[in-house]
Amino acid sequence: MSKDKFVVGVDYGSDSVRSVIINALNGEEIASSVYYYPRWQKGLYCDPANNQFRQHPLDYIEGLEITIKDCIKIAGGETVARNIKGLSVDTTGSTPVAVDKAGQPLALTAAFSENPNAMFVLWKDHTSINEAAEINAHAPKFGINYLKYVGGIYSSEWFWAKLLHVLRVDESVRKATHSWVEHCDWIPFLLTGGKKAEDIKRGRCSAGHKALWAEEFGGLPPNEFFATLDPLLDGFTSKLFTETYTADHAAGTLSPEWAERLGLSTDVVVGAGAFDAHMGAVGGQIEPYHLSKVMGTSTCDILVAPANEIGDKLVRGICGQVNGSVIPGMVGLEAGQSAFGDTYAWYKNIISWPLNNVLSQSAIIDAQTAEALKLEMAELIIPELARQASLLPIDNDNELAIDWFNGRRTPDADQTLKGAITGLGLGSDAPRVFRALAEATCFGAKSIVERFVSEGIPVKGLIGIGGVAKKSPFVMQMMSDILGMPIRIHQFKHTCALGAAMFAAVVAGIYPTVEEAMAAMGRGFDVEYYPNPLYKEVYQKRYKQYNSLGEFVAFQIAQQTKS
Repeated sequence: MSKDKFVVGVDYGSDSVRSVIINALNGEEIASSVYYYPRWQKGLYCDPANNQFRQHPLDYIEGLEITIKDCIKIAGGETVARNIKGLSVDTTGSTPVAVDKAGQPLALTAAFSENPNAMFVLWKDHTSINEAAEINAHAPKFGINYLKYVGGIYSSEWFWAKLLHVLRVDESVRKATHSWVEHCDWIPFLLTGGKKAEDIKRGRCSAGHKALWAEEFGGLPPNEFFATLDPLLDGFTSKLFTETYTADHAAGTLSPEWAERLGLSTDVVVGAGAFDAHMGAVGGQIEPYHLSKVMGTSTCDILVAPANEIGDKLVRGICGQVNGSVIPGMVGLEAGQSAFGDTYAWYKNIISWPLNNVLSQSAIIDAQTAEALKLEMAELIIPELARQASLLPIDNDNELAIDWFNGRRTPDADQTLKGAITGLGLGSDAPRVFRALAEATCFGAKSIVERFVSEGIPVKGLIGIGGVAKKSPFVMQMMSDILGMPIRIHQFKHTCALGAAMFAAVVAGIYPTVEEAMAAMGRGFDVEYYPNPLYKEVYQKRYKQYNSLGEFVAFQIAQQTKS
């Protein structure tokens, strides 16, 4: 055991945080633990009707400590703990927060402990749609295209739009805000005992994909760009950063406080942070020109290409291309869908409404039985829908849906867009509607692949990781059929956490490069889906119908907005 070297990967998702202890010599999982955010589960600080989704930093802090300590206990305690060499973190993004001069989120202070605007603004929060539109209208006024590396369109899901919105709507938060920090950058700062906001090491991943940082600009766009957008942003870049760090760089070592809290040594090296999908792509053993699809509540699609091959090529309408955001020395290109698993979850909630709202009124069964029945049905609904949907014939007259239930991320971000279902009739039952929704999410995936290809970036294969990839053979086979491409499913269950662990092994000096860590710690693939040629023609026609319906929906929403 003393010859083993262990690393910790921490993966912050939308609903929970998961930590894993990995043997860095072979990638074996020694222990894992998950913590569901209690405040988030209660719906606190969120207003879905107004697209407001906020998370309290205490959910993050409590989950960090509980899961790592739990992992150490499961793995064998002190014997394992003393051989842990590194720790790295990935998070959702863009999920930023207002901090004071000490780099502390305002929600951790008494005055702001219950103020949603002082909390982390989750990636799927779309309260800043107007601010994003203003940024897009403002950018063409400058000789330099400051949106060129984020696909030419700025999204309400990103750093500057969220910052401007919070500053505008909450004067008290505005006055107390010293800086604005991504979740993936704040956790390493917390673990290393940082005391000043200026000392936060900003990750290349978050800065380049969401905050308009670029090597060509020498950092962020100039103050003039932001000051003329809104005087509230005048001077704000001076409170932020110029330098960024790829995730193979260390943020520091565990502070004495956190070493004691976790039962680890202060020699444990903490890596610079990055977004979940980017580290997940590494955990999923991404290859150049293969699209890594992290499929959870949303999808985040990552492709890497050697910098010398991609040259000056820019891809329109994606979520950015940044040198070193995934693997140092390669350009990381990001795309994605704003709702994927969330689409299925929405439908599940719709058809579960009687269970959740009427069953408790039953005079036939007691409250305890009713609650047990709700929990049992919740686990069975989606698998049974998928089973029955798989038996349905595929034809052009089937129900058809658009997957923009949380707006459209890629191609061409537009968070004002809405989902739609058409072709409904009296014979449209739950499995048929579910099939239409599944098709829509797969058609959305196809539109991303087509955008890369049309812009001169080949897609040679697909790698599926995340909850949907592992749990839904029905959706994965459909996606392979619709895209006409094989999909390999990575065998490791917690792929984003594994990717974080790979970076931890690099920052701890166990491996000199990310590629070597991937080769030694990668766990391979356990399932591969191949397209059925019998469905090629019908899905091509269905995809044309999907695009036509999408154009109609977008036009109608634009007309409503004008009126």
